[in-house]
Amino acid sequence: MMLAKALVPSPQQVVSERMDVLAEILRDDVNLAIWQRRLPVHISEFAEALLVQGDALSVTRHIELDDPEQLVSLADLLPQYSDLPGHGAFLTDLSWLVGAYASLLDARRVGLRLRALDKAMCSRFHVDHVPVRLISSYAGVGSEWLAEGAMPRSGLGNPAAEPVDAELINKTAAGHVMLAKGERWVGNEGVGIIHRSPQPPAGTRRLLLTLDWLA
Repeated sequence: MMLAKALVPSPQQVVSERMDVLAEILRDDVNLAIWQRRLPVHISEFAEALLVQGDALSVTRHIELDDPEQLVSLADLLPQYSDLPGHGAFLTDLSWLVGAYASLLDARRVGLRLRALDKAMCSRFHVDHVPVRLISSYAGVGSEWLAEGAMPRSGLGNPAAEPVDAELINKTAAGHVMLAKGERWVGNEGVGIIHRSPQPPAGTRRLLLTLDWLA
């Protein structure tokens, strides 16, 4: 007698206005968790003011932690913008996000990238070859992602395979925090979340933060 093939559940995406939704990324059946947080006004205004400066900003830092629970300080970051209102609050928020990310994943080394962008980083839908990446726009457009089945995975990299129906393309907004599982999360091979970085509208820019679990 032929045994029925076990059904493999489709990966799930969870979205909430509650911060604790981020812990859902640890579930085997979840490949995306989004915290739809609202940035405090003084932090969003700082991010917007930073972009208005027009500088080609690109900051990369590897943060070593002896203990994932230790406090992270980024007080020396962005000294050229220290006269902008909200600078200290922005760095405090950034430090808190790094600490929360490290604590959740028990990470001892975190890669931080903060960039001001006037074009899409990855304009095609793709999957990341990392364990899990934090993605958040402090200002400007958010990211776009697809639920499972919205496009065939065999079509990744093929523009003709990408969905054109706007109802199939999910979007985040400035302030939202994404935890996106990639192909290198053990047990998530072949089901990394499909997402992309959209093109900012003409004349606008985006302040994008990404965090990566390095060790």
